Amino acid sequence: QVNLVESGGASVQPGGSLRLSCQVSGYRADTSCVSWFRQGPGERREGVARIFSLGDVPNYAASVKGRIAISEDQDTSTVFLQMNGLKPEDAGMYYCAYAPEACTWVFKRYTTWGQGTQVTVSS
Repeated sequence: QVNLVESGGASVQPGGSLRLSCQVSGYRADTSCVSWFRQGPGERREGVARIFSLGDVPNYAASVKGRIAISEDQDTSTVFLQMNGLKPEDAGMYYCAYAPEACTWVFKRYTTWGQGTQVTVSS
């Protein structure tokens, strides 16, 4: 069973940067995906970035491409989300999620979710 713990959320001004962390523990399949999703107030949860265990090129939502980067430190089993040039519309609760086998934006493919970390972007 996999356990996910997010951290790093904070309040920043527009244009600022944050790095979110997702600590992954427990058994992880050789082929698996860890993704970041976010949900703003009154909005649907949406996929932001995902990374596959076999080292494929990460995948990003169009709204964040060029501003956000997902990476993994395999030594510490931590998946990071580096966010630059933050906009007010980037605000929300950020969740990391684990899916065995395949990377997708489909929620039901994810078997484990973290508790979330809050990102606020305002001046």
